[in-house]
Amino acid sequence: MRHSEFGPSIQHTACTTQDDILPVFRARERPHKKIEKVDDFCGMGRRRKQVLEDVTILDIADKGQAIARVDEMVIFVKGVVPGDVCDIQIKRKRKNYAEGYVQKIKELSPIRIEAKCKYFGVCGGCKWQNLSYEKQLEFKQKQVNDALQRIGKVEVGAFESILGSEQIFNYRNKLEFSFSHRQWLTAEQVASGVDFDNVPSLGFHVPGRWDKVLDVKECHLMAEPSNGIRNRVREIALANDFPYYNLNEQTGFLRNLIVRSTMTNEWMVILSVAEDRPNDIKLILDALVEEFPQLTSVLYVINDKPNDTIADLDIQVHSGNDFIMEEMEGLKFRVGPKSFYQTNGPQAYELYKITRDFAGLTGEEVVYDLYTGTGTIAQFVAKQAKKVVGIEYVEPAIVDAKLNAELNGIENTSFYAGDMKDVFTKELVAKEGHPDVVITDPPRAGMHGDVIARLNELLPQRIVYVSCNPATQARDVQLLSENYEVKKVRPVDMFPHTHHVESVVLLERKP
Repeated sequence: MRHSEFGPSIQHTACTTQDDILPVFRARERPHKKIEKVDDFCGMGRRRKQVLEDVTILDIADKGQAIARVDEMVIFVKGVVPGDVCDIQIKRKRKNYAEGYVQKIKELSPIRIEAKCKYFGVCGGCKWQNLSYEKQLEFKQKQVNDALQRIGKVEVGAFESILGSEQIFNYRNKLEFSFSHRQWLTAEQVASGVDFDNVPSLGFHVPGRWDKVLDVKECHLMAEPSNGIRNRVREIALANDFPYYNLNEQTGFLRNLIVRSTMTNEWMVILSVAEDRPNDIKLILDALVEEFPQLTSVLYVINDKPNDTIADLDIQVHSGNDFIMEEMEGLKFRVGPKSFYQTNGPQAYELYKITRDFAGLTGEEVVYDLYTGTGTIAQFVAKQAKKVVGIEYVEPAIVDAKLNAELNGIENTSFYAGDMKDVFTKELVAKEGHPDVVITDPPRAGMHGDVIARLNELLPQRIVYVSCNPATQARDVQLLSENYEVKKVRPVDMFPHTHHVESVVLLERKP
């Protein structure tokens, strides 16, 4: 492979915009060859597949896709990085763009690195492991910048540099694994000639396939004893011929395994089974308790529903507590089996510090924490505020929030459960006080239009918008732009080796 001719240019332009990077590649890329035209037809009017040869990948796009451009046509493709030269088959064409997939990579980009995980490219978890962490951060910073300034057309006062994660492996505090009666085979397994037809799997779903599970022996996203716990459960299940769940027929015994941990080194295991087999459940969990003394919470749940969610089910305690304890700046947080908690604990602490700093609290402010979850941010800023009002859709999360506030001796918080647009009303504001500062951390879909309308009506002095989706954040910020200006933005990387990025935006009311 010939790498050197692209090296300096790609390294230099990796975090620039597509418009900037395009001329650099075009000056050096090999001319692409069209094998077939998209407008050609054959037989009964069926459209032929269009294939483009020797196309140089230019940039990273949203959701971890990459961008190429051929004859002014923008092409989105997965599984490649800027600087790769490949043949692309077009699978879908729209008015302004096309989608394709890689038939063959002709030349590897010099910004590629060797992925650490042996399941890379099959498991859908760490799609950017083939990029250095420095490059991952550059692309994530660019993603937030593009969403706000190029797509949302939002003027930004100060765009601060992205905060990278100190840990880029073993950073997660929660992983969920699935059982399947038949495993998804890797290319190496297929080539080996070994018969895997009746071999079950315990691991992760392959991308886009709810019914296919890749058997995973080692995952680098969570520290030990995560791998040890999962592998021991597999050994017990195989030794005793326990039936793994059949995802298509919805039959079988073993269904899901959830492992959680905290920065205080407390560990939780939740075994989800589809059949109530007390002796078999006890056999598995007793072995885990004996072999892994770190486990402070060992739980199980009977789930015979079509879906995997356990939010609506009763969790049974096998041994220990029904929670694990997290700690941050002396604040303690109970994390139950149904609790939401940021899955990168150390980086969550950094995210909350940035949020608190952006809020600029003096001790006199009434703060509303929208989408408060278990009230983590609300309690984190409570000491610097006059009062904090937390609102969350999930009622069990509000129960946890109230318990945590009581546990920490925090008396200036109040929490409400319900749909945000129905709870965040004039009546609530009349009861709790007009917000001086609003902190909002909505789900990926962003804020409901009624919530944005309420903010434009109440006009708090500052809004701190924390988002895991820069695109919907940009949309919402634009809808607030008549009354607010963006003072500063800071991206935070919570999930190394993925395209996901958090973004914290400070909006201040216009004079």
